[in-house]
Amino acid sequence: MFYVLKHSSTGEIYSCTMINQYDIPYFGAKSWDDADAAREQYRDFLQHNQEDPEQWELLEVEENRMKMFNVKLNNNPQRRIVLDADGRIIAKARNA
Repeated sequence: MFYVLKHSSTGEIYSCTMINQYDIPYFGAKSWDDADAAREQYRDFLQHNQEDPEQWELLEVEENRMKMFNVKLNNNPQRRIVLDADGRIIAKARNA
């Protein structure tokens, strides 16, 4: 299981530029693969990125769903992903 950040009012999944295991930057959904680490780190992570931790919640997702988040983002910082009321993953332009 993975743990991602979901905005409580918009349903947006937090995404940002990260570094992969090969030291290559990519744009994807921020996640943790350990529940304890996610709970310990997410507030500091959000504050460091100038986000209000009270507006975000941890969401547990399966690996294939996590992969779909990144597929929908397509390594493009101009995109964002939102979970709709039915849990569908919707990709949008960042300004939309």
